[in-house]
Amino acid sequence: MSAAMFLAQHGVPSLAIERLKEVSQLPRAAFFHMRTLEMFRSAGIEQRVRDGSKVDFVPEGAIVLMDAVAGKKIADIIGNLNEGVEAVSPCRRLFLNQPNLEPILWDRARKGGAALLREHEVVGVAEDGDGVRVTARHVDTGAERELRGRYLLAADGAHSKVRELLGIEYDGRGVFSNSLTIYFTADLSPWLKDKPIAVLYVNNATLGGFFRMNRASTSGFLVVNTVGDPKADPVAASNAAADRSDARLVELVRAAAGVPDLPVQIDGVARWRATADVARAFRKGRVFVAGDAAHLMPPNGGFGGNTGIHDAHNLAWKLGLVLNGAAGESLLDSYEPERKSASRFTVEQAFSRYVARTAPWVAATQATEPIAHDFQIEIGYVYKSPAILSEPGSPDGSTDPRQTRGTPGTRMPHVWLVRDGRQLSTLDLVRGFLLLAGSGGGGWVAAAKAVAAARSGLAVDAYAMGDGVQDPEHAFTTAFGIGESGAALVRPDGFVAWRATEMVVRPEAVLKDVLAKILA
Repeated sequence: MSAAMFLAQHGVPSLAIERLKEVSQLPRAAFFHMRTLEMFRSAGIEQRVRDGSKVDFVPEGAIVLMDAVAGKKIADIIGNLNEGVEAVSPCRRLFLNQPNLEPILWDRARKGGAALLREHEVVGVAEDGDGVRVTARHVDTGAERELRGRYLLAADGAHSKVRELLGIEYDGRGVFSNSLTIYFTADLSPWLKDKPIAVLYVNNATLGGFFRMNRASTSGFLVVNTVGDPKADPVAASNAAADRSDARLVELVRAAAGVPDLPVQIDGVARWRATADVARAFRKGRVFVAGDAAHLMPPNGGFGGNTGIHDAHNLAWKLGLVLNGAAGESLLDSYEPERKSASRFTVEQAFSRYVARTAPWVAATQATEPIAHDFQIEIGYVYKSPAILSEPGSPDGSTDPRQTRGTPGTRMPHVWLVRDGRQLSTLDLVRGFLLLAGSGGGGWVAAAKAVAAARSGLAVDAYAMGDGVQDPEHAFTTAFGIGESGAALVRPDGFVAWRATEMVVRPEAVLKDVLAKILA
């Protein structure tokens, strides 16, 4: 749904093929990071998403570890869901269930020209010289139909049929827990109503996992990763899904709540395998894989769904420019190195959090990466590809977003500016390519406009501080690591592609060459 929405933003009509007849009503997904909200903001749906979140969840909250909901606190993991985000983003993290989010995404995608085919699954994929042919089968009748498009984005989950048809395998740590997600109704408000808790981890003699509850603390889900004593029998403990009877599910909810006689209604259950894997390839010809089809990670940190949305966002603008003729097709080659590197880093960070919060004994047998700050994972990943003109000594993998200083390959710094009397983030100025210059960089602005005018299908917005946008805090040049006559070129996904610290001779020729390289 996000892919269809982002493609619509760039003028690309698409067809989404969905197996389900309607949106699942189980409260899946839920935790959306500030980078994801920035993407929703650029698509014009941030406020709708935020309003939906307020209905179901407390907007801020802590992440804590306890022995049970009615028991004692073991540790504070995060004191506040949005602690410190104001310094790095115009957006704030929030919770929103998938049943409430999907209609918002689809409404925006549909208005941009997307179509949706429900109750169908892909059973065949074939590529020819200039397109992809898909065989889609109706899940009930078995009737098949042939569909054709220029490209195919496979976001069909952990058991991706498309990835299987392409012969792409995963690499990584494999399965380390047969886990459960128990969706239930039970009143935990006597223990939670006065506590601003967003996520509550539980570790006790019966189970290890975590709760996420609705605003009233009367329904939600419990993820169960381990049962019993993992130190005594790690194999049995990691098979939490062995017994999925209602009686056992109620027992687990009560044990996690710490209330032996708690009235519990089971609303649903999902069995899934906790893994930490990344696909060996993110592209084969005209077919791309994204989301769980490309990377699998434990839910600790809520990175899975967000990472998939970032995949779609990265690819959408590239497809838009290739399809309208403004970029060469090899621009699409940058998708895999950019997203595979970011995904691998995120997968390992999710695994480290799983070990630290739920399965500390695993550290004795498997090395884990040191836990990085959440900001570094959400908005600190660094792209290196032909679509980035990297500088010598630029960071690899990820870095602290508060220290990027506009380095090419990093998400552009958030700085508050003023345009037409309105306060805007630098991120709000991104529609297509964006050139931002210091107060002495008017020559860069003129050059950018001239280069864009000479290239069919390419939009470049350009501003110098004091000319079109104001920099009331005088923070722009410091944040972007340039002088007053310097400039930075930002891609349509908000990542810095190139920068010049000062004015040069013949800026138009320089920008022409820069854009030719980026756009392949």
